[in-house]
Amino acid sequence: MHFIKKYGTQIIIHLLFWALFIFVSLFVLTQYYWAENPFLQYLFILVVIVYTNNMVLLPYFVQKRWYFIYTAVFLTIAFLATQLYCNVFTRCGCSFLKCLSDYLWQTIVPLTFFSFIWMLFRYIERTQEIEAIKQERTTLELKFLKSQINPHVLLNNLNTIYSFSLEKPDETPNLILKLAENLKHVLYESNSEKVPLSNELLFIDNYIEFQKLRTEGIKTINYTTSIDNTIHRIAPLLLITLIENAFKHSLLGSTIDIKINVNDNYLNCICSNDYDPNKQASETSIGLENLKKRLDLLYRDNYELKIETNGIFKVTLRLNLL
Repeated sequence: MHFIKKYGTQIIIHLLFWALFIFVSLFVLTQYYWAENPFLQYLFILVVIVYTNNMVLLPYFVQKRWYFIYTAVFLTIAFLATQLYCNVFTRCGCSFLKCLSDYLWQTIVPLTFFSFIWMLFRYIERTQEIEAIKQERTTLELKFLKSQINPHVLLNNLNTIYSFSLEKPDETPNLILKLAENLKHVLYESNSEKVPLSNELLFIDNYIEFQKLRTEGIKTINYTTSIDNTIHRIAPLLLITLIENAFKHSLLGSTIDIKINVNDNYLNCICSNDYDPNKQASETSIGLENLKKRLDLLYRDNYELKIETNGIFKVTLRLNLL
C-alpha cells in the first residue's frame, strides 16, 4: 500500500506511455499487422534497456556527475539498439542512414522520455526532502526563540506580584488572576502556529496592566487599540517583544506610547519611548533580533519592521494577517 501511494503516479505515467507508444508503433507508423510486426518481439528488449537505464545507469552517472559520459553511453545504446532492431528483427536490408531515420525514434523516444521522468521525480523528491528539513529546522528554531521569550515575560510578572504582595496586598489577587490568564496563553496556546488575535490582545492587556502598576508614578503609559475585528489569527508572543522592549529601555520619568490597530487585514503596532543611546544598542538588541527571525520564518514578505532612533526609540511593525 505504501509502495502504491509513493509510486502510484509514476506507475500510471509509465503504463500510459507504453500503451500509447505500442499503439503508435503498431497502427500508425508501420506497414505490418499486429501478428507480423517484429516490434512486439523487440519491445521486450526495449523494456529491459529502458529500465536498466532508469535503475542502473542514470542513478550511477548522476551520482558521479558524469553527465557527458552518460550522454555518450545513452547515444551508443540508442544506436546499437536501433541496429539490432533493423538487422535482426525487421531485416529491412536498408542502408545505415535509412535504418536510423526509420527506426531510431523507437529506441530514443522511450529512453529520453523515461530519463526525463526519472529526473523530474528525483527533483520533486529532493525538493520535498529539503522542504521537510527546512520545516523541521523552522519548528526547532521557533521553539528555541519562544523559550527565550516566555520565561522572561513571566519572570517580570512574578516580580510585580511579589512587589505588590508587600506594598499593596489588596491588589495581589487580581494580579494573580491576570498572571494565570497569561500562563494559560503561554503554556497552552503559544505552541500553536497561530492563535486568535483576541487572545493575544488579552495577553498584551494583562502585561501592560502589570507594567502600569509596576511603574506607577515613575513612567507614563499611553496604550490604545483600534481593532476592526478580532477574527484574525496571529503568531503567538509576537508583539510582546516590541512592547517589552519599550518598557525595558525607557528612561525614568519618560512616556511610553503603544498603539495597536487592525484595519483591512493589516495590523500596525507602534511602540515609542525615550532612551539613552549609550545604554541601548538598538540594532543588535537580542529581543528585536529574535523578532526579526520569527517574522522572517513566519511571515517572510508579509511584514514591514521599521526602527527609528531620532530623539526617541520608535519601532513600527506592519503585518499582513491574511
